[in-house]
Amino acid sequence: MSIQSGSLRATIFPRSTALTHAVFVVGGVGFISLLAQISVPVPGSPVPVTGQTLAVLLIGTTYGARLGALTFATYLLAGIAGAPIFAPSATSANHGFARVAGATGGYLVGMLVASLVLGYLADKKADQKFRTSFPALLLGDAIIFTFGLLWLRASLDLTWSATIKAGLTPFILGESLKIAITATSLPLVWRRISRTLNR
Repeated sequence: MSIQSGSLRATIFPRSTALTHAVFVVGGVGFISLLAQISVPVPGSPVPVTGQTLAVLLIGTTYGARLGALTFATYLLAGIAGAPIFAPSATSANHGFARVAGATGGYLVGMLVASLVLGYLADKKADQKFRTSFPALLLGDAIIFTFGLLWLRASLDLTWSATIKAGLTPFILGESLKIAITATSLPLVWRRISRTLNR
């Protein structure tokens, strides 16, 4: 049996039911929430360094478009409803609608869009080879930071120079590492699965 298309989750669990989908959503929300708590404040910036973007890259590419976007949307709604699951910040609470509407809310919106786009590309097998996985993940990160920077600039009325300094520059190295690790790991997982299915 060879792998044709579909996300990693759909390939491993091809006969998922509503119950298993719910389990994946709850597990995904828990995973995003856990990595969001890995948060390091950046001096002079309201945006902390977190593990949240790594969670989005992984959920989007492994879950596929529909389930990936549903999972992150559920995470957002849970945080808005009061669950303390957003990344800790020195300038705002880690829950509530005010956090989404605040200066860093654009990153959260960008993550929702990125999970959908990354899932769509994964459904088209973009995550199965490094040469397609890397640019797909780079696009996902670009979406997150585009929304984040536009929102940050508008919210705080910053110059573009100050916006880039506060919302992008401190994160370039970390994001590059996240993309490189994910883009390298996923094809290896797919190769192992392909060998297993072809036995």
